[in-house]
Amino acid sequence: MKTYLGIELGSTRIKAVAVDEQLAPASSGDYTWKSTYENGIWTYSLDEVWTGLKAALSGLQNRETVAAMGVSAMMHGYLAFDENWNLLTPFRTWQNTITAQAAQRLTAEFGFNIPQRWSIAHLYQAVLNGEDHVPRIAHITTLAGYVHFMLTGVNAIGVGEASGMFPIDSETNDYDEEMLRKFEALTADQRWSIRELLPQVLVAGEFAGVLSDRGAALLDNLLAPGIPFAPAEGDAGTGMTATNAVAPRTGNVSAGTSIFSMVVLERPLKRVYPEIDLVTTPTGKAVAMVHCNNCTNDMNAWVGVLKEVANLFGAQPTTNELYTRLYQYSLLGEPDCGGVLTYNYLAGEGVTHLDEGRPMVVRRPDSAFTLANFLRSQLYATMSTLKIGMDILADEGVAIDSLTGHGGLFKTPVVGQKYMAAACNAPVTVMETAGEGGPYGMALLAAYMAEKNGMTLEQFLSSRVFASTKSVTLAPEPEDAAGFNAYLTRYKNGLAAQRTAVESI
Repeated sequence: MKTYLGIELGSTRIKAVAVDEQLAPASSGDYTWKSTYENGIWTYSLDEVWTGLKAALSGLQNRETVAAMGVSAMMHGYLAFDENWNLLTPFRTWQNTITAQAAQRLTAEFGFNIPQRWSIAHLYQAVLNGEDHVPRIAHITTLAGYVHFMLTGVNAIGVGEASGMFPIDSETNDYDEEMLRKFEALTADQRWSIRELLPQVLVAGEFAGVLSDRGAALLDNLLAPGIPFAPAEGDAGTGMTATNAVAPRTGNVSAGTSIFSMVVLERPLKRVYPEIDLVTTPTGKAVAMVHCNNCTNDMNAWVGVLKEVANLFGAQPTTNELYTRLYQYSLLGEPDCGGVLTYNYLAGEGVTHLDEGRPMVVRRPDSAFTLANFLRSQLYATMSTLKIGMDILADEGVAIDSLTGHGGLFKTPVVGQKYMAAACNAPVTVMETAGEGGPYGMALLAAYMAEKNGMTLEQFLSSRVFASTKSVTLAPEPEDAAGFNAYLTRYKNGLAAQRTAVESI
């Protein structure tokens, strides 16, 4: 028996998924965690990384059968270390919108969109701020890159993950040389060169080290030393892999704490859009990414409140029962949510140019404020900002043959899928493995490294993994699409109220 292991450090869970020799999910374990807001920074404790990894691995069966593995995590963010890999400042996650000055300057200098959450924007903002740790920096990396290094001793990441740190040259599958030179000129007064700080770039299928004795000890020897590692990837790359969306004209939507779409491009975009990231697949193909910081967190908070109400009357529903029943009940709402409008902005949003957010539920006096309309509005809100970005790609003439959904929003059958089809006005497919998400995709990348035998990643996934995978495809219903468009028109018109709330509250 042989298994392949994928580990992903997501925004709400650290999860380990093992796949069997047929590359189907065989065993999993997880650990729940969450970010904290400390001194104006969204962060996670690196000590909890190891607590969570050990808890997730403890839930796996047959750990001695792991033939290859890999690490994935939330993309972007900023982890800065000295020459001995001592952390110099608390981890700054993708949620932070504190680098607007740096992002704008770099975008203008590079002629390439640099979003606020990218690692290079965080580094340059720290330089502009004159932060004390900057002269001592010897390495910067992502959360996946940090864990990979600690487990293997290899300071390298996959090209998809690297593309969220610094722009990638699609011909070399390495950091863009011209932009490296421009950044060196901007930071010529520093003791370091950006080339020295960034991790090495690898593509899917390449060997990225083995689990070291030190790495195994960090995991309390739950895994044996010597296991080969695939290149560490971000949750975007593993999401594309998990949904077989790595070829041109394919796309996927990952929806959980954040929501983002990935569309593999046939040609470059005509101009630079601040709402669109240009990243890559795990093999280096160009991808247009619409990333939104806010997705299900506000809905999660409301589910918690409704659970309290149920408990008040003596009912004790499980969390899964609550989500399933509430999601299904939203289907009874009107296609336009009866005029009920929700802004789920716990954090800022680059697509709508907000550095902070204030969750809001807004309605006119004549709106139909029912539970079903309220719940439907909450779920529409999870994808409204994404839709604004997707419309830019539509105007660019970007072709999408297939769009696949995965992540927590799609766990309840039909509901999230139905609304996403209405939002994108395109068929949306959900596979039977949709709930596994990123760690499953990372396990598949580990299997590809071990078994590729000359195949491209697209060939491997289509023939070896997804040839017989069950899936459900829903086409948009005209009434739903019209209702969502009416909701979105009100949503965009009401963004002025969201901006005023940020200024006033």
